[in-house]
Amino acid sequence: MRMHRVVALVLPPQSTFELACAAEVFGLSRPGLPGRYAFTVCAERPGAVPTLAGYDMVVGQDLSALGAADTVVVPGWHRHREAAPPAVLDALRGAHRRGARIVAICSGAFLLAEAGLLDHRRATTHWRLAGALAARFPDVRVEPDTLYVDLGDVATSAGTAAGIDLCLHLARADHGAAYATHVARHMVMPPHREGGQLQYSTVPPAAPPSQSLAPVLDWAAERLHEPLTLDDLAGQAGIAPRTLARRFAGQLGVSPGRWLLQQRVTAARTLLEETDLPVETIAARVGLSSAANLRRRFHALVRTTPAAYRRSFRGL
Repeated sequence: MRMHRVVALVLPPQSTFELACAAEVFGLSRPGLPGRYAFTVCAERPGAVPTLAGYDMVVGQDLSALGAADTVVVPGWHRHREAAPPAVLDALRGAHRRGARIVAICSGAFLLAEAGLLDHRRATTHWRLAGALAARFPDVRVEPDTLYVDLGDVATSAGTAAGIDLCLHLARADHGAAYATHVARHMVMPPHREGGQLQYSTVPPAAPPSQSLAPVLDWAAERLHEPLTLDDLAGQAGIAPRTLARRFAGQLGVSPGRWLLQQRVTAARTLLEETDLPVETIAARVGLSSAANLRRRFHALVRTTPAAYRRSFRGL
């Protein structure tokens, strides 16, 4: 399989965390996982690029590196109140015209908007910057509460950890759920958060440890084959069903039923990739009761059939 070439475009002063989001998912070799990506970094001018962390990073490649990229990542643009360098905008537009996927993390959405890649299209950014993005680029349909938006050729994410969520989502789209889950496990990250989930900034402050959903989520994830109900989850958590539903909405941005469905479909994706089990057996193992129900739910979330998904990702 040809390596998928990912090029991160760094811009002074560069956020080290946002760059690390892409580097962790696309740039590291991990034991037991075949290499799928070739990762590199470029800048408008090779040499020292200052970072927000107080040190310079040395970048060896210029904008010509974007000419060979399959995916271009813009890991933040912290001078977004200023006009972007024309050469950078031209390079982004050229990469997009050539067919490269253009990905912005956090404030990188401003650069994509200035390049005209988000006109009349959905996009997101960090909640604190969403109003400024919408005001400066009124043709962009800004979704301020969304973790990430993937339009196929262009993708944008909110800030900090949402950049990792987007990169894992792209790895899942490229190489399947099992591959992305393996990467997430090495990173000690949740393997999958839906892009439509709320940014955490829009909910009240984090719950005390005693109110964390982690124990009940772990309990449910081990019992996907069982017909779990809201009452089952609430009983395990030791709280009323309505209280549990409020905590799911506050901490995860989804209902308990939606979360369960996402976990079941993700488990089905992994079984389709890694086994030859019939669809009927997979449906029973992930708690979706029948092949017909699995096909319906799978298509609603993944936008394809289990059979087509298996043909695309089996054995990658």
